[in-house]
Amino acid sequence: MQRIAASFLLPLLALVASPYALAQTRIKDIVDVENVRENQLVGYGLVVGLAGTGDRMRNAPFTEESMQAMLERMGVNIRGTNMRTQNVAAVSITATMPPFSRSGSRIDVQVSALGDASSLQGGTLIASSLRALDGEIYAVAQGQVAVSGFKGQGAAASVSRGVTTSARVAGGAIVEREVPYSLQSATSLKLALKNPDFATADRIAGAINGKYPGSAQVLDPGTVQLQPTTNFVGNVIDLVTRVGDLEIKVDQPARVVINEASGTVVMNADVRITPVAIAQGGLTITVSERPQVSQPAPLSDGQTTVVPRTQVQVDDGNGASLALVNGASLQSLVSGLNTLGVSPRDLITILQAVKSAGALQAEIEVQ
Repeated sequence: MQRIAASFLLPLLALVASPYALAQTRIKDIVDVENVRENQLVGYGLVVGLAGTGDRMRNAPFTEESMQAMLERMGVNIRGTNMRTQNVAAVSITATMPPFSRSGSRIDVQVSALGDASSLQGGTLIASSLRALDGEIYAVAQGQVAVSGFKGQGAAASVSRGVTTSARVAGGAIVEREVPYSLQSATSLKLALKNPDFATADRIAGAINGKYPGSAQVLDPGTVQLQPTTNFVGNVIDLVTRVGDLEIKVDQPARVVINEASGTVVMNADVRITPVAIAQGGLTITVSERPQVSQPAPLSDGQTTVVPRTQVQVDDGNGASLALVNGASLQSLVSGLNTLGVSPRDLITILQAVKSAGALQAEIEVQ
């Protein structure tokens, strides 16, 4: 079983080392243009119409105060009364406003329960304002919430799937305020690399200057400054469009990404190792209980009892051998580890040990 799990790395190796991994990439796919970005919005509101799955007022006083304030704005005074409804839930509202969003356009919003509501299924979000970090209102959200999970329960059993205290309102917010920025009037722009790298930044500048001489300059590994030439003065958008379609070969540092929770290991094709000897062995102890019933002899004054029977098996990994991993390629590393028949979780430990020994020439990132 361990050998089969480890052999899964070979198809992944073929994928990483395939010609497609070395294909060129468009500049627009690896950079962000200065000030062309999304804006995060956040708000607070109430979801009503819940079938008894909302906040309990005794445990969520902020829900009660929000209801009182909302009803007072509508001319209903309920101060001093004891509300016992569980059809309302206080929620936080988050949304992402795309760049260059205009007034009247719609965006999706995400709502999440703040109190002890058990489900937002069937609720409706009441009109709530969404603000940015500058404190200004940029959108107003309202609409029917859609919950991806469900939950049902009875007196002695319950069943649930997904999260019922988080929901989405598709197109539930209307943009009321625009972010002022004019790309057309910009005299220069900065291209920010999504994965900063000296070689990639230099190749971007080289590709741009090869097509439009004197237009690009590398400021640092993560930034390339774009200066419109005479032909593009007053028409920066055209320059950005043409530059985005240029293709380059993207460089990347050697990196091994490890997720210890799921036992996932991902390595890129630039991972290199020096010759190293690896031995892997594990101790497996299997304890099985097979209790037997002991009957007394006929006509005796004995009692029927259950006699415990425990069987213990120990596998100390005596079949494990010492493997020598030669070469400096990812294929050599994977082939050597497959020879040992290691599982993905054992592979994580081995890679960390090889890194500590100084034989793995790559950065290990643990998630």
